[in-house]
Amino acid sequence: MLDLELLRSFVSVVDAGGFTRAGERVHRTQSTVSQQIKRLEDDVGQPLLNRTGKDVTPTEAGERLLSYARRLLALAEEARDVMARPGSEGAVKLGIPEDFAAYRLAKLLATFSRSRPGLRLDVRADQSTYLRRDIERGDLDLALLKRDAGEKGGIAVWPEKVHWVTSKTHPVDIKSGSVPLIGFPAGCLYRSRAIHALESAGRSWHMAYTSSGLAGIQAAVAAGLGLSILSDIAIQADHRMLTAKDGFAPIDRTEVALVASPDASPATLRLADRLAEFCDTVQAKAA
Repeated sequence: MLDLELLRSFVSVVDAGGFTRAGERVHRTQSTVSQQIKRLEDDVGQPLLNRTGKDVTPTEAGERLLSYARRLLALAEEARDVMARPGSEGAVKLGIPEDFAAYRLAKLLATFSRSRPGLRLDVRADQSTYLRRDIERGDLDLALLKRDAGEKGGIAVWPEKVHWVTSKTHPVDIKSGSVPLIGFPAGCLYRSRAIHALESAGRSWHMAYTSSGLAGIQAAVAAGLGLSILSDIAIQADHRMLTAKDGFAPIDRTEVALVASPDASPATLRLADRLAEFCDTVQAKAA
């Protein structure tokens, strides 16, 4: 088992770029920190740091260990925080798509959190490809994520309607040249669907605007920088939906799935119930 104190000193050395500054961070002398790094290297059986003059950088093995060290230290800190709370229900790590984060879901989560003061709620809005990865490797307890329709698994599933959109006041000239696209970075389901649809229709395209946040994409569409694919709940008043009459066929089916880890806690399952009720309401309004 790796010693957390050794890992803490290792992370501090990497972040500080040297043993002296790292010692100040962890309240140890330079020689003590150096000895701790040596013990850690002996434990893992590989050198973890390149020592060139005053500069200290991680080796390839050190880089691999670094991300695990950060996660282990964060989990230890979380465990101490949770156990220090009387009547604690533990923690629930939830992942949600960007458009759901911007659509009344924050109010639901705040209400749920206030109703369970002994619960620590950790919410992250991200692309579905990363949410899926993190729930599979145990970094999330629960996730709402976008995926291709008909995939297996999940507590509940809802069909999703997505549309091509342009600016209402500054529409893009969709009949000339390369189609300017607006979207999330590579890996986004909508982005790949948009590119596939255009290429299947024999149309050229280019990325005109890429944003990691939904608000940036919505604003870029409204300003007339290009076209994008958005779900019903993310389309705004200054957007105009494009249809087959405009030369843009409907997008292949996608869905929203609610997925929980195999060892989900009672608190996680209770939150899953609330999220399922929320998505049922959204689906009913969209019908």
